[in-house]
Amino acid sequence: MVSDLRKVRQFVAVAEAGSFTAAAVRLHLSQQAVSSSVRLLESEVGAALFHREGRSISLTPAGRTMLREARPLLAAARTLTEHVRSAATTEAAWVVGHGPALDSAEVYTLLEPAISAFPNTSFTLRQLYPDQLISAVSDGSVQFGLRRGVVPAGELAAAVIGYHRVRVAVAIGHRLAGADHVAITDLEDEPLALWSPPGASYFSDFLMGACRRAGFEPEYVVSRVQGAAMVAAPLTTGAIALVTAQPGPAMDGRVKVIELEPPLMMPVQAIWQRHTVSAVRDALVNG
Repeated sequence: MVSDLRKVRQFVAVAEAGSFTAAAVRLHLSQQAVSSSVRLLESEVGAALFHREGRSISLTPAGRTMLREARPLLAAARTLTEHVRSAATTEAAWVVGHGPALDSAEVYTLLEPAISAFPNTSFTLRQLYPDQLISAVSDGSVQFGLRRGVVPAGELAAAVIGYHRVRVAVAIGHRLAGADHVAITDLEDEPLALWSPPGASYFSDFLMGACRRAGFEPEYVVSRVQGAAMVAAPLTTGAIALVTAQPGPAMDGRVKVIELEPPLMMPVQAIWQRHTVSAVRDALVNG
């Protein structure tokens, strides 16, 4: 049984730095103190965590398991401290991170049950790219992450908390702009605007997959205006965009959003640290 998180922190520092000397400098401790701490940790868990060959070290299989499990454990410990400090104040704070494929209005609507249920909690929304979102949730700087798609969560916990209907956005002069609804097969010869290339975005992968299931491989262009709502992409790319905006005029009437038939629903996945408790989160995940 691990009895002291300080030993775990020092082990992680050594594993990440690749040497006891570099870890000691980072931790402002002596090399002897760090080495002794790791030895005690190895004794507690009953396994060698490093192969030691002179000044060279590498993780053992047990060490790789310890590193994988230690990071969420330390993040959960930081979250615990923050929750206790927050509880001691008159107003709690909750930071929600979301991917660029979700706009702030959509995030607000998803959070509204908790916003209403916890009037003394302040909510801060932060847009983050996918890798930043994972890192922020993992290290506890973001309590709750939201992203498009259903993706393996790795060391994090995850659940689908909602769905948004996908629609077609076209510039007002486009040949489809007069339609009330279109089928996905109507888009076969149209370039598709994406905010990120396939493989770098769950949302892009989902949209490309929907086209492939309809029997065609779409040509795509990546929007050169990053961070803007995708409903604006037809204005700068000349391509259509698959969006979750409401049907009708958009962008001061320069873009039209059209229903896609049959409906295509995009899931919204929430992610958070395992081994943490949150009444706010429960209101969203279990509500």
